[in-house]
Amino acid sequence: MRAVVLDNEAIQALTDSTHAKHRTVVAHLAGAVSRRRRGTVVDAVVPTTVRVEAGWDRSTPGAAAINRFRVRDHVLDAPVANLAASIQERCGLGSADAHIGALVRSVSSGDVVVLTSDPTDIALVCAPRTPRIVRI
Repeated sequence: MRAVVLDNEAIQALTDSTHAKHRTVVAHLAGAVSRRRRGTVVDAVVPTTVRVEAGWDRSTPGAAAINRFRVRDHVLDAPVANLAASIQERCGLGSADAHIGALVRSVSSGDVVVLTSDPTDIALVCAPRTPRIVRI
């Protein structure tokens, strides 16, 4: 299984077709969909705190385009919240970044890709795991 994790700017780029990084993020997700068709399990995931930070309300008509990518929510339940809180305290970064770190640590797959505009922060919150970080 492969997990593709989206950060705030990746979501913003997907929700706005005029965003400078829109095509880049769409291309990465299209690649994930293509791998699904070839039999590789690819799970596109967004932490719910990232979705809130980016302002992505799945129920609005403007979200129809991004909703077609079938990006799964990663919910901030109690165990993940505890881990994210410890990451946030250790790193001094925001709750959305800490949630990304907790998600990466909780994914059983060794093949995790994070689409981000801030690879330094993502590497910090994911440590000691080392996902493949793709700068968008």
